[in-house]
Amino acid sequence: MKLKEEMCINYERYTTRKRIIILVILLLIIIFSLFSICAGSSAIKPYQVLMGIFQKGSGLSNLVIWNIRLPRVLAAIIAGAGLSAAGCVMQSNLRNPLASPSTLGISNAAAFGANVAIIIFGAGSVKSTGADAVLIDNPYIVTICAFSFSMIAAVIILMIARLRSLSPEAILLAGIAIGSLFSAGITLIQYFAQDVQVAAVVFWTFGDLGRASWKEIIIMAVIIGVSMIYFAVRQWDYNAMDNGEEAAKSLGVSVERIRFGGMFTSSLITAAAVSFLGIIGFIGLIGPQIMRRIIGGDHRFLIPASALMGSLLLLVSDTFARSIVSPIILPVGAITSFMGAPMFLYLLMRGYRKK
Repeated sequence: MKLKEEMCINYERYTTRKRIIILVILLLIIIFSLFSICAGSSAIKPYQVLMGIFQKGSGLSNLVIWNIRLPRVLAAIIAGAGLSAAGCVMQSNLRNPLASPSTLGISNAAAFGANVAIIIFGAGSVKSTGADAVLIDNPYIVTICAFSFSMIAAVIILMIARLRSLSPEAILLAGIAIGSLFSAGITLIQYFAQDVQVAAVVFWTFGDLGRASWKEIIIMAVIIGVSMIYFAVRQWDYNAMDNGEEAAKSLGVSVERIRFGGMFTSSLITAAAVSFLGIIGFIGLIGPQIMRRIIGGDHRFLIPASALMGSLLLLVSDTFARSIVSPIILPVGAITSFMGAPMFLYLLMRGYRKK
């Protein structure tokens, strides 16, 4: 009886520690959200932010907060959570720590779609002769094309895996091959394009959270919210799959069906985020890796923790991009790569030393 009570106490401590970590990350997101709304070329005090959120501030501060700063912060939180959660599920389903939304070629396919929209459909042009010369004339065509091609890539990979019963390693290699195919297509399209069109494509691929309006934020929130519910429903299946396919099947888990559903949902999240915001690298790779080392491999806690860490990483990166050389806004995709690559190398080296 005493042994059972001790086991219950230890389990409560085990889960309480994880919940505290998740709450700490959530608190950090709230703090950095407030700081991010305050930061920028037009400085706003925290008191003005709180008043502006409730529409009780001055006309100018309300305009800046609701039309510029708040949509950007929400885009960072939603997209960061989606990309990181998608990376977590991909790494679990493929049993490969290097799996991420960009690894399967989905980001390359979205970039190919943007090339088609800008170069073939003429969605990019020159606005002026200044530093902001490149203009995306019709962002909705770009978004639709990027989303369509990214989902086409995801469906091709998943259908090949389903028809041929490929192993997780083979699925990853298929994604790399599809990504290379779309990269080759990008090169060919740009080779015959005008310099202005190429500049517009490069501008799109930088990744910019400022592109998202309230309409895009709502669409992303719905897609990612429904996907997160699906991940929560399947969290026990992912835990079983971590112990090996045979062990999962012995527990009644349909491994192929769960893997297909997880990969499709992760691809849908990636397609939505990339098509609206452009290429944002490393969030889906580094967020789950950090939390796996801190919180462990239990997907009941790992998936929400990874989502919150992705939100925090993208929020900090975007705030840094807007503040470091203000009023110039640096590409957030470059900041995430600069921040993520050294961090990932450190975690990789640390993991090997432990072994």
